[in-house]
Amino acid sequence: MNAALKWQSQPRRESDAEQIGQLASLCLKLEVATYPKPGLVSHLDNGAHADMDAALLYLSADTLAPFFGDLAAAGAEGAGMNRLRAIGVAAERAMMAATSGVNTHRGAIFGLGLLCAAAGYRGALGIRKSLGELVSQRWGDAILSGPVSLRSHGSVAARSHGAGGARAEAAGGFRSVYDIALPALYAARTLAPHDEEAVRVQTCMTLIAEVTDTNLLHRGGAEGLRFAQASASAFLATGGVGSFRWRERAADIHRAFVARNLSPGGSADLLAMALFIDRMER
Repeated sequence: MNAALKWQSQPRRESDAEQIGQLASLCLKLEVATYPKPGLVSHLDNGAHADMDAALLYLSADTLAPFFGDLAAAGAEGAGMNRLRAIGVAAERAMMAATSGVNTHRGAIFGLGLLCAAAGYRGALGIRKSLGELVSQRWGDAILSGPVSLRSHGSVAARSHGAGGARAEAAGGFRSVYDIALPALYAARTLAPHDEEAVRVQTCMTLIAEVTDTNLLHRGGAEGLRFAQASASAFLATGGVGSFRWRERAADIHRAFVARNLSPGGSADLLAMALFIDRMER
């Protein structure tokens, strides 16, 4: 699997939009190929999820690649939010068909999909603004004023606990990615310069510690969120992946999350987005 997860330049005959779509799919796979991530599915176990495993998530990521490419192409053509939303709906239907109804990547379709559209737009115009800034400027108002999924777990948790959720995150230019995830990712590379999996673990722990993850609120309420944030914060405070036997400590936290049925799916999506932005903007 490691060879399949290496980003390589594609032949020139493959369009820029297709390359962007493949990269987005790769970043979803890299998130899966990371252990230990508290409560989340990885290539080693299913975390707190009884309905999915790594193979299903890889299948989902492959299914979504062409739709991410379509979003990049639409962005390059200056598409508005209605067109992007239609592609996203088609992507979700294809995902659900491939996974027999399991919601593997609904949040990623939204967030990572918008970043793909911004990448296509930026490439077509040759501008140097960040992808998050472009999402906010181009589609921010339409994101906030568009239809809301009243039944999604994230939407219910956001309304119940007053959290901003994925819509506010995207409309604001993905501040959690730019202000939390990317700085953590860059700093982690000094702690573990030859271990990108460790870098991803450190970034994920930082996101769990600092983000109001609506998936955690859905599964564990405010108490579950506090437990998750405190556990990740304690890991980071004692050196994170730069400390002795960090993998054992991270695995202990993972098992504690599983015992409480906690899964920080929002942080997982933000990690994949950070990996995508890192490669697109580096």
